[in-house]
Amino acid sequence: MTSRSSFGKCLGSSQQICRLLSSNTGVKIGSTPTTIPNVASVKRDSVVKKYSMIATIGTVAVATAAAVKVMHDEVGGMEGLKRTINFYSLAIPKYIEYRTHMLLRSSDEKWEELDRETSQKGLEKILELRGFYIKSGQMCAANIGNAFPRIWQETMSVLQDQCPKPIGAASIGQVHKATLRNGQSVVVKVMYPEVEDLFRGDVRTIKMFAQVAQPVHVPPLEEVERQFMTEFDYQKEAQQMENVRNNLMKAGLAGKGKMSIVPKPFMEFCTKRVLVMEELKGEKLPLVLQNDIQRLAENLGLTLDEFKVQEDKKIQDKKRKGEDISGPTAQEFDTWIRIVDAKRRAENTSSMIHNITLGWIPGQKRKAYKSKRILPLNQARLIDDLIYIHGHEVLVDGYFNGDVHPGNVLMCGLDSSRPQLGLIDYGQVKQLTREERLLMCKIILALADNDRNEVVRLMVQAGFKSKAMNEDVIFKYAKVSYDEDNDELTEGKHIQMFMEDLQGLDPIDQIPDCYIMVGRTSIMLRGFAHALRQPRSIAKAWAPIAEKVLQSEGIER
Repeated sequence: MTSRSSFGKCLGSSQQICRLLSSNTGVKIGSTPTTIPNVASVKRDSVVKKYSMIATIGTVAVATAAAVKVMHDEVGGMEGLKRTINFYSLAIPKYIEYRTHMLLRSSDEKWEELDRETSQKGLEKILELRGFYIKSGQMCAANIGNAFPRIWQETMSVLQDQCPKPIGAASIGQVHKATLRNGQSVVVKVMYPEVEDLFRGDVRTIKMFAQVAQPVHVPPLEEVERQFMTEFDYQKEAQQMENVRNNLMKAGLAGKGKMSIVPKPFMEFCTKRVLVMEELKGEKLPLVLQNDIQRLAENLGLTLDEFKVQEDKKIQDKKRKGEDISGPTAQEFDTWIRIVDAKRRAENTSSMIHNITLGWIPGQKRKAYKSKRILPLNQARLIDDLIYIHGHEVLVDGYFNGDVHPGNVLMCGLDSSRPQLGLIDYGQVKQLTREERLLMCKIILALADNDRNEVVRLMVQAGFKSKAMNEDVIFKYAKVSYDEDNDELTEGKHIQMFMEDLQGLDPIDQIPDCYIMVGRTSIMLRGFAHALRQPRSIAKAWAPIAEKVLQSEGIER
């Protein structure tokens, strides 16, 4: 039940009290009497005024009680109300300020100043409130929908690591290292007490804000809310982790020497509030990428900030000239890595010669050897691998992780020739039925072929509805949800403005719930890809998987 409907029903109850009192006294509450009482009716008038006063107090009392109940139900009681007011105290003024700058068409310098100030205040608010707001900050850091400026991504990137002491603090619990009696190193997640009510209230607070400011995001938020509620059972999360792990290992996509690795949960130690799993030896992906950039800047004789400014200027210049701003391909990265590795080997050879000759002389310092850890990460292949793994989860298994931000990815085996993706956190796993999975395969193939009519037909078959069923709106919605976003598709508009324009052209009535998390996964993967300047068409990347699935089922396209 929405807050508006709940509040309306309670107000209706107070109005019934007024009507009841009116029928008993003959006076309409809140109105001027139509007849002037004579002297004989003064006593009766006094009684009526008392009834009127009682009725008014009753109305206020019932309405107040209704408001308190609504707040309790919607945002988690008085504590939730405090958190809501705390969030709105920053969100509403800043939302108005951003809209004002849009209307005034402010300069880039003004926007940068506003982004820097607001992102820092936003981070402080998130760290104060925690809960679902950490998830929101992680979405920003992951550049969901390619919607966030670099300043916002960098400011919020600390949330992807999630590592205040002891070793981590997830949005709903704390993370510890431990050792089993058999010597096995494990990670233990312990849920915060009373976190569920606050988390639920946080989601609804953001949803209520979206209902007013950004209604196009309400249906996805409602599905996200349903999925997030499964996070409050660590035993269920452990089982989901085990299922995904088994699926990927069966497909040859996870395990020793494979593309990825998923930690093994120890089910016998897991409860609703405690999760025990194998410890993966690796580093958080955002930290690895940051170190990559730091080394590149040092090799160029620049500080990290100087390097970022230089790169931003290059990108803006290319955009103005209409040039491609994509980063190196996987093959170009391989060439670069071989050059860096050759230099590393040469330096290690020189160090070895020094150490076995001059290094033995007293007073001479032995030289350290450089490990493969210093080699650049092949960012293009990283994106391709992540996209392929999740395409398999969605289209083959119909069982996938809907929370694929970079903070949930580790880089394991950086000292080896083939590092692995460590995939963690399975609180938001979505399952598709066979029919839903096969229909998504068809949608993906139609999008890959850019077959507008087929995409529209399949979207309608899936249950997509809008007021006017405008085919152009349906096609564009499918493209941006499940395939790609670029300046050609969005007509150069910011993704938020583009979605609002679609909503204004033909308001969306119904989005297939089963595919909202597929869209979220696609958007998260693409946002991360954009942040690394590796734009991708998810449909084209997933098309070979979809084709194979339909063939195995004996289904023609």
